[in-house]
Amino acid sequence: MNDLKSTCRIAVVQAAPVLFDKEACMKKVLFLIDACSKSQAELIVFPELFIPGYPYGMTFGFTVGSRNEAGREDWKRYYDNSILVPGPETDAIGEAAKKAKAYVSIGVSERDAVTATLYNTNLIFTPDGSLAAVHRKLKPTGAERLVWGDADRGYFPMVQTPWGPMGAMICWESYMPLARTALYQKGVTIYLAPNTNDNEEWQSTVRHIAIEGRCYVVNCNMFFTRSDYPCDLNGSDEIAKLPDVVCRGGSSVIAPTGHPVMEPAWDEEAILYADLPMDQVPASRMEFDPAGHYSRPDVLELIVHQ
Repeated sequence: MNDLKSTCRIAVVQAAPVLFDKEACMKKVLFLIDACSKSQAELIVFPELFIPGYPYGMTFGFTVGSRNEAGREDWKRYYDNSILVPGPETDAIGEAAKKAKAYVSIGVSERDAVTATLYNTNLIFTPDGSLAAVHRKLKPTGAERLVWGDADRGYFPMVQTPWGPMGAMICWESYMPLARTALYQKGVTIYLAPNTNDNEEWQSTVRHIAIEGRCYVVNCNMFFTRSDYPCDLNGSDEIAKLPDVVCRGGSSVIAPTGHPVMEPAWDEEAILYADLPMDQVPASRMEFDPAGHYSRPDVLELIVHQ
């Protein structure tokens, strides 16, 4: 393992997206990046699908074997507010990252430049403004498959940082054991876990990954309410059945020991700041290194088809 910079000043953004509105989302993203930079954040992490939000509870008119035009209209509205990668939105985020002199990770709904398929995508920008990693979610979870397609590229991109290799798994990708292993094999020291998953079981998951991978796990979720949905969607009856608080948050950062660096934040928008002591990563691997001395490549082998 290469020498690591001793500390990483991180900002975990638990905020509400402006649902179905990429322009308003972009204004909020740029404002929040600037706010984090004023606290000297070196790594700024946003949740899954922050642009243009996670349409929790919506079916878009799909049932098994059928769909309806009203749902198709809502889906097209979501499609129109998804972004091209690269595109004007990524250019603007790159400029903001450069101005902040920070790495920025953010989840977006990506619109393919050739087909009409959407992808649940995580982007990582470097402090020089470059778009360094584009990771499409390998397998959308459950009914998400009606909205987003399976990744066809960018399976396990890693960004080399002063704190070691950094990569992302989006929400329930982290329940895929071999996907986690693919990151461990690349020496991940900061494992980004953008998600929309506010249950207690998820807190156990991110703690397990930190212990298993001997890495920092950045658990970044949204906080949003039923009132954040546009009032003129065709799926308003579905939205009306949702609780007042749709997603409670629960963002946190877990150390390689499995202990929280930042306890989960619940039921509010917040920016969580912490200084991560990176020497904990190699120190934690003394007795257990998942892709090193505690692996058995003569017995077990992972083959990744890039």
